[in-house]
Amino acid sequence: MTQLLRTPTAKKQPKRHSIAYRRVRAIGVAGVVVAGSYGGIGMLSALGAPGSASLGVKFVEWVRGNGGASIVQTAENVWYTTHQPAVGGEPPKGSLRPVASVRQSHVAATSKILPPPKAIIPLVSPPLPHEGQWTPEGPLIDGSPALYVTLMRPDRVHTSLVAGVAWMDPHLVSFLQYAGAQEPPGGGAWPYMAPIQGSQASNLVAAFNSGFRMSDAQGGYYAYGRMAVPLRNGAASFVVNAQGTATVEQWTHGQNVPSSIKVVRQNLVPLVQSGHINPVVYSSNYQVWGATVGNQVLVWRSGVGVTSNGAIVYVSGPGLSVPSLARLLQRAGAVNAMELDINSAWTNFFYFNHTLGAPASPTNGYRLVYNMERPPQRYFEGTARDFVAVVARKTPL
Repeated sequence: MTQLLRTPTAKKQPKRHSIAYRRVRAIGVAGVVVAGSYGGIGMLSALGAPGSASLGVKFVEWVRGNGGASIVQTAENVWYTTHQPAVGGEPPKGSLRPVASVRQSHVAATSKILPPPKAIIPLVSPPLPHEGQWTPEGPLIDGSPALYVTLMRPDRVHTSLVAGVAWMDPHLVSFLQYAGAQEPPGGGAWPYMAPIQGSQASNLVAAFNSGFRMSDAQGGYYAYGRMAVPLRNGAASFVVNAQGTATVEQWTHGQNVPSSIKVVRQNLVPLVQSGHINPVVYSSNYQVWGATVGNQVLVWRSGVGVTSNGAIVYVSGPGLSVPSLARLLQRAGAVNAMELDINSAWTNFFYFNHTLGAPASPTNGYRLVYNMERPPQRYFEGTARDFVAVVARKTPL
């Protein structure tokens, strides 16, 4: 199998790490004040926490969670404001073409599965080759692909950037909420905890990031009979039922979770609701969409939505504003959608091209977008944050 996106990734890597280092250094200088005031208590354990995040990223997270949130916010706002994505240009060669290991035609063994998604009309005209065209990826389930991906430019101004879109058929896959070492808070054992292993690895189709840390999510966390953080009415919610079918909705049940629901992971307020973009996405109040960077700043963002026929769509890319993320989700067919995590260290979607029964692994894993910072091994080792695993159903719904 040829990894078509490996070459442009290698070209971007040194620059991305250099930028990340300088940004962390700028925050770190201010953060030393916070570390000193706390006597370094807990910092060493935070830096030694499991996961592939760099020491710089772990340090920034520690500062943020120990009284330095305003320092991090100010430093990152200054950084991102003065380091905006380039205007114009074209994406690197090959970056709009997925891996595409699954190309042959398939005859569905059941009529219950969804038809393949229709091509997305690109936002930029004229479109480049492959832009907005879906490619089947991942293992075949019951003779059919359950995952399709496409790549496209996110707006008409920053035409060298590439955003990724993934589409998943709920009749062929189910969704599992994995707990990380630090999120959700409270510790203790959960039914699914990082790393991915065993039967889940053998049936893995994809994995993607969840929402903000719960202290910033403005919502709650419920999973498999346990309430880690109280739920909030009105919050945008990624909801998974007893059959493993996911949806996105605005929560209305308070703390009374219906018995048919197994997961409620909340993050902020809806981006898209009943097919319409929430006017709040145009708010200049950064607190609505995260205390890390302001709404007007273009950064890596991610989001998830549900289409009118129940498919789950995920979007992520660099240089996205909240409105551009919402437009991409809407254009991908989402009738309800929510923002997930932001910034390059936390936004990632990996898919795995393997045969079911043979374990998925970093060697057969691929980034949705060529320049996502974290590698596919992220969820095969300990990680601080919670995430979602997409696994093949034993029997299609």
